[in-house]
Amino acid sequence: MELLGIEPLELQFPFELKKQISCSMQLTNRTDDYIGFKVKTTSPKKYCVRPNSGIVPPRSTSDVIVTMQAQKEEPLDMQCKDKFLVQSVIVAEGTLPKDITGDLFMKQSRNVVDEVKLKVVYVPPPKPPSPVREGSEEGSSPRPSLSDGSTLNYQETTRESDGSPSLAFVKAQKDQEGFTPETSALISKLTEERNSAIQQNNKLREELDLVRRELSKQNGGFSFVVVAVIALLGILLGFIMKR
Repeated sequence: MELLGIEPLELQFPFELKKQISCSMQLTNRTDDYIGFKVKTTSPKKYCVRPNSGIVPPRSTSDVIVTMQAQKEEPLDMQCKDKFLVQSVIVAEGTLPKDITGDLFMKQSRNVVDEVKLKVVYVPPPKPPSPVREGSEEGSSPRPSLSDGSTLNYQETTRESDGSPSLAFVKAQKDQEGFTPETSALISKLTEERNSAIQQNNKLREELDLVRRELSKQNGGFSFVVVAVIALLGILLGFIMKR
């Protein structure tokens, strides 16, 4: 039983050296059930998938973006052996995306799991527009047999809770760009300090807004203490923003 229609069945990446490349696939639910899905790949450090799991409501469509990290070397004969696996299963109405875990797709769950395997194909980058429009072959690839590539090791693609690429993906990207361990450590430290400064900035803004709201409730004028607090918060806020 086909739970999700998937297009395309081949993920085509216009290959260019030292450049991140993205392509999309569309998941279509033509049933009257809620369908949960999970995307796996044989090369989890090479790709970032958003979202890598989720729920497609009845009679609706969801888009998934697959991003390949920048590559330093051109593959031999432009061939790619990477594969993707899209698993889908019927879930109850009201199920949340965070509830779509790997346990739902295991044999022990006794759920009926639909699996579709996708190939990765490297294609030449788009050429500049020419006066003569070249024709293109039409038609879609047949759906692969589930027996093809059954020995491949598919692993879950990971991401952070805020939807950003996983740490493994970011680390692999830095390695591809030739960063030394010391440079990577410095970048990580600066990133942490920047995030900390942003959090402090937001906290001070909230406190400043709270003081202003309290002042608006008072009938009297501004007291010296309140003015001093506002001035101090303003100075701290300006200092953090300069960092």
